[in-house]
Amino acid sequence: MEREITSWYSPALNKEMPIATYGHFGFALLMVPTASADYLEYERFQLMDAVRSFVEAGKVKIFSINSINNESWMNNSMEPHAKAVRHRQWNDYVFNEVVPFIKTNTSAETPIITCGASFGALHSANLFFKRPDLLNGCIAMSGVYELTEYTHGFFNDDVYFNSPMHYMPNLTDHTILQQIRTSHHIHLFSGSGQYEDPESARRFAGILYGKGINYELDIWGPEWKHDWYTWQKMLPHYLGTRF
Repeated sequence: MEREITSWYSPALNKEMPIATYGHFGFALLMVPTASADYLEYERFQLMDAVRSFVEAGKVKIFSINSINNESWMNNSMEPHAKAVRHRQWNDYVFNEVVPFIKTNTSAETPIITCGASFGALHSANLFFKRPDLLNGCIAMSGVYELTEYTHGFFNDDVYFNSPMHYMPNLTDHTILQQIRTSHHIHLFSGSGQYEDPESARRFAGILYGKGINYELDIWGPEWKHDWYTWQKMLPHYLGTRF
């Protein structure tokens, strides 16, 4: 499996930001790590090994980026407003730097699907729903879709507009809604085992249904807990059957 590490100094974040690229061809899968993890997390926990056959076959080209959650929502020493500002800067990094990088290393027509597990599921969904003009869908595994789960009671416009469970019910912009509705790849997955929250996925799916947005909601059984074993099985299953 081809693997390349690239980095550049991000103007949005004012720091060096690395990115790992796996593969040579296929649609682009933009991987967002969990919690406070980094761009190599999915490799360390064998998720890259689990999807190796799809990468080597040229079905998908994977781009795995850093989170900055430890500089925002996961950093309890920061003021809440500063956390929100930092997260907004990370969004700018993804939209204005990562997306052009992916297009340069694929093509202008290559679809970009965001993907993440746990906190990465929230971010991957949020990125797509905020910018369906740039991104083409999301694979969200074991996520909750309310950013307030991580903000310890803090709530402002930045929290609202990065919390899909909050802003999607009120989205009325016809152009954005139509862009979202054209996606064939809005996938919300959850197990029902320990530390999973399938009700969050069900509630969010209900919001999408109310907006006339096509989606897939798939809840696996109680033997599937909030852990790497679940995601190692989920992602290759859906790459193999939905793409």
